Amino acid sequence: MKSLAELQKIKEKMKDKVVLREGTGDIRVVVGMATCGIAAGARPVLNEFVKDVSEEGLSDKVTVSQTGCIGICQYEPVVEVFEAGKDKVTYVKMNSDKAKEVVERHLKGGKVIEEYTIGAYQV
Repeated sequence: MKSLAELQKIKEKMKDKVVLREGTGDIRVVVGMATCGIAAGARPVLNEFVKDVSEEGLSDKVTVSQTGCIGICQYEPVVEVFEAGKDKVTYVKMNSDKAKEVVERHLKGGKVIEEYTIGAYQV
């Protein structure tokens, strides 16, 4: 880093990502990032949510954050979506492509993707 201006540019570039993780929105997306989640591929899922929420202009209503163990390791990577006045939605066996779809169809479009939820995997 060579100057204060350079530092300011970095700050502006990272501003959306910090806001997403701190959160002010009505919808909260939580990605399980314990050892089992990370080993199963949760980091790219988290990164995809952060990127897509920002790119879709949803950062004023959606908060993306991480948590430790959610407790259902066999279904990792796990993502929980919390919306005020609605039941929590638990998405399981997530990947980057599914995360992109959840942003488009659920967070933006308001429709839960049932086939990605834990209910679709329980017999």
